[in-house]
Amino acid sequence: MELSSRVQAIKPSPTLAVTARAARLKAEGKDIIGLGAGEPDFDTPQHIKNAAIEALNKGLTKYTAVGGTLSLKKAIIEKFQRENNLEFETKQILVSCGGKQSFFNLALATLNPGDEVIIPAPYWVSYPDIVMIAEGKPVFITAGIEQNFKITPEQLEKAITPNTKMFVINSPSNPTGAVYTQGELHALGIVLRKHPKILIATDDMYEHILLSDNNFVNILNICPDLYSRTIVLNGVSKAYSMTGWRIGYCGGPAEIITAMENIQSQSTSNPSSISQAAAEMALNGDQSCIQPMVTAFIERNNYVSEQLNLCKGVTCLKSQGAFYAFADMRQAIDNLYEREFIQHKNDLALCEYLLEKAGIAVVPGSAFGCEGYVRLSFATTLDNLDKAMSRLNQALAH
Repeated sequence: MELSSRVQAIKPSPTLAVTARAARLKAEGKDIIGLGAGEPDFDTPQHIKNAAIEALNKGLTKYTAVGGTLSLKKAIIEKFQRENNLEFETKQILVSCGGKQSFFNLALATLNPGDEVIIPAPYWVSYPDIVMIAEGKPVFITAGIEQNFKITPEQLEKAITPNTKMFVINSPSNPTGAVYTQGELHALGIVLRKHPKILIATDDMYEHILLSDNNFVNILNICPDLYSRTIVLNGVSKAYSMTGWRIGYCGGPAEIITAMENIQSQSTSNPSSISQAAAEMALNGDQSCIQPMVTAFIERNNYVSEQLNLCKGVTCLKSQGAFYAFADMRQAIDNLYEREFIQHKNDLALCEYLLEKAGIAVVPGSAFGCEGYVRLSFATTLDNLDKAMSRLNQALAH
């Protein structure tokens, strides 16, 4: 049987693959510290779980409207107004099965074969593959550690062609933890104003996981005149430690949201009714549950960035948001290759070496479009991180 060219053009999620392999090795009895998972290690707050239990007891286990319950849409509208100063109507809101489906719906609803989507690299692993499923063409702008993992207006202008259909921005960033400032977003907005046919997708999933003194802003806050062609993507997964509940949401132009809902109606239909009830409580309920988690991430971020920079051949910026360290390992790779500890001079060989010899599972930077780096999640205990950093230091010092 011949598979479709569509599925042959994409690859499985590397981050999920690393997590799954670490779990298999653990099940075999090996001592593995998994730093690949992109999810908080905290439990979902109790008041959110209670809302789900109440929904179950009320029998709210049937289909809902494809695009989400009215009450959850109202909670999302209020959230956007309260926290982001953005005004949306019900017809401009779509609830999906996670942030990944939101972007999937957007790509399928707006891209035609050959349409180009500009994606800053390092990028979240799923952006380019989803674009390719929609028969679009990913166009990458690389921004390494030398420019703090943030693209410049000049790079954006150079990447735009007559075929450019969409620009994607993710701040705070997975995998780098980079956060765009108001001035940087304003400068990108000046470029985008000159190209009125380009859609803008701002992925704000890590909005609440800020690890510095910066306040969260997205490009629409800074350039409100881009409102008519901007889709704001978000969800409850990271801020409320609800990754498994699978609820993402977005706000944008009504015509695009309707098209995205049509796509969803022919794929998953509505998100889980119980998860929607929990998400409604997350958005409407006590928000103080977020800060203890962020405080823990700040402590871990400080520790991990300090320890990584003590390792031989490693350079790492302190993350400004999210819960990842994106470390430049190029010198470490050169060192290990020269001493024949690894057979190939790339980050895949390094990650394999760290998993087999040090019992540390990390994700190669090439999975995010940035060869020579690794992503380490510090969404685990300080005790685990201490052990992992000690093992890493020893493995690279050999």
